[in-house]
Amino acid sequence: MTEFVSLPQPFNAAGEPRRVGVEIELGGLSEAEVARQCVDVLGGRAEQVDSHVWSVEGSRIGKLEVYLDIFLRNAQKTKLRDLALDLGREVIPVEIVTEPLDMAGLARLDGLRAALRDAGALGSGAGWFFGFGLHLNIEIASDGDADILRPLLAYALIEDWLRSAHPIDEARRLLPFTDPYPTEFVRALIRVGQGVSLDRVIDLYLEHTPSRNRGLDMLPVFAHFRPGRIAAAISDKTSARPTFHFRLPDCRIDEDGWSIADEWRRWLVVERVAGDKTLLTRLAQAWEDDHGLVTLSRQGWASRCGRILRSAGMGI
Repeated sequence: MTEFVSLPQPFNAAGEPRRVGVEIELGGLSEAEVARQCVDVLGGRAEQVDSHVWSVEGSRIGKLEVYLDIFLRNAQKTKLRDLALDLGREVIPVEIVTEPLDMAGLARLDGLRAALRDAGALGSGAGWFFGFGLHLNIEIASDGDADILRPLLAYALIEDWLRSAHPIDEARRLLPFTDPYPTEFVRALIRVGQGVSLDRVIDLYLEHTPSRNRGLDMLPVFAHFRPGRIAAAISDKTSARPTFHFRLPDCRIDEDGWSIADEWRRWLVVERVAGDKTLLTRLAQAWEDDHGLVTLSRQGWASRCGRILRSAGMGI
């Protein structure tokens, strides 16, 4: 069983292990086939609750939802809706959504990943228009501003390196769902400093990147604390929850050697950087030195950032 390393801050404010919800997008299998694999590997019972929606209850990692990942599944059930869903199956992913899991639960889920690959599941690189992702919803360590904002700053500073060290699939780069943060947003974050308030950062986020289509989508956690503000500013549906919605990773479920743990290690680097104030300051100063008034290329900073992280003993 794959081992998942605990977060640098493994417990939440209540002293309980921080948990991680997982969303896996894949192709090659129907919703029914995926639900059946879930039961075979993790136990429980599968029930079809709509034409393209299954629920697995009582598994060893709790409830699982399996469905065709498109807004039409929420529309009123009609023959036309079901026909549209069937016709789109070639490019619309099937999605598995878990309850929040501890590290042992993540390891059990990785066992399901292996079984799905053996059954014929397809990942991001199996088709030009797939662009399937693996989303991690990591519980925040506490309600304190620093435990929310430092991971955001850390991610913003190392995002170019994360993308360069392990490039995401071409289809996902072309699609808008995981766009990088705008340079001016990163610059604004650096300038307000590590001790800034949550409300000030929400101001900056809504000014520079009022979108869910980012490698790290902060709108769910912002909506958890300031629901009225986010609802008034964002037309996209935002599920409020106290988690970092890490959307960047690909789902490469059909590739030998790939595992959910690979993508988990990316997030571990984010939180390790966030926990090191000296390193955060060093990265911020180097970022400003590198970018100047105009940024022509992100690759130069990705390389410099990697050297700084390696000198600090961090990498993936």
